[in-house]
Amino acid sequence: MNYTALIAFSSTLLLAACASTSPSAPISTPSKIEATPPAAVVEPARVPPPATTPPKQEAIKPSINTEPQARALINQLLPKKIPERQGWANDIYSAFKYLKIPHTVENICAIAAIIEQESSWQADPVVPGLPTIVWNKIGERANTYLIPLAVVKAAMLKTSPTGKSYKARIDSLRTEREMNNLFEDMAREASKLGLPFNMKNPIRTGGPMQVSIEFAEAHTKVWPYPYPQNSSVRQEVFTRRGSVYFGSAILLQYPAPYKQMIYRFADFNAGRYSSRNAAFQAVVNKLSGQKLTLDGDLLNYQGGNTSTSQTQTALLSLSNKLGMGKSDILRDLKLEKSVDFGQTPLYRKVYTLADRVYGKPAPREQLPNIDLQSPKITRKLTTAWFAQRVDGRYQNCLKRNNS
Repeated sequence: MNYTALIAFSSTLLLAACASTSPSAPISTPSKIEATPPAAVVEPARVPPPATTPPKQEAIKPSINTEPQARALINQLLPKKIPERQGWANDIYSAFKYLKIPHTVENICAIAAIIEQESSWQADPVVPGLPTIVWNKIGERANTYLIPLAVVKAAMLKTSPTGKSYKARIDSLRTEREMNNLFEDMAREASKLGLPFNMKNPIRTGGPMQVSIEFAEAHTKVWPYPYPQNSSVRQEVFTRRGSVYFGSAILLQYPAPYKQMIYRFADFNAGRYSSRNAAFQAVVNKLSGQKLTLDGDLLNYQGGNTSTSQTQTALLSLSNKLGMGKSDILRDLKLEKSVDFGQTPLYRKVYTLADRVYGKPAPREQLPNIDLQSPKITRKLTTAWFAQRVDGRYQNCLKRNNS
């Protein structure tokens, strides 16, 4: 076999395998990213359906007025024995300051709970068994072409920009940052490796808060990144300060009509407003009698286009009761990723019907039903599991405020 061609084939296998299985993706990788401008405050917006009493909103206490007070509160709430504790405290304070997020007990504990769940306060979290995960996936793909894994590994002996071979770097991988740097080098050296010039880094999330790189890049276009940058936004995501900053933006820098923080935790995992949308789906399910997957996705998205979803079909069956046509329903569903959906005629009319059927205000929030997929997962885990685990950590943090 031609050696150059084998290198190209083997490297393509590596990128394809990792892109399809996301070995570096966290258990909680968000499935949906918003590129809309973030809200400047985090106080939830009311979503009052007509003729009903809206649910009580998330309890957000007044923010701390001075920097010393805010820093003292953060110091009180963070676990006592974590590595680089002062660095974490500084990054949380600065992130909230730059994002205009109030320094409240609830907000600080919410961020602390996510960090603890995602990385156990490790700035560059280790992924156990990362080399094995990567090579196993490469082996699976190589077997489909009847290429022994040993041959593929031999092809990856080409020297990389660090002076080590690509094979050696894979064999010694410990963290997502190292994985990201490896793929960045492979993308830059695509021509030498015989790869397509437009080959992109498949790593989509990273850092101690497992931040979506796509979200971070979109966020900087509408909200200036405050720290000095010597590298790309992608690289900033893998730093402690960058991950805390963008993670805080994902979790708290948007208005949400929730009574409890746990629904924001679910949104962090599944995408903004997924908890609101899952509750909407449950209501539509009851009204229409059509079984829906309560995943918080009201439309199907493929290649930037939308196709008819289960939720859309169920709503069309209710069009007469709602007094809305197909185009009107689709118009409102297209707002599903924003706070504005809660103010649409579709949302209001659906809940007007639902409140009558339930005999009381129908639920406005619900944990989405989404199975989590990752090579690191060996048992059934869901978005609800993630949100509940984080909420447990959040509740423990709240107790430290009274200790």
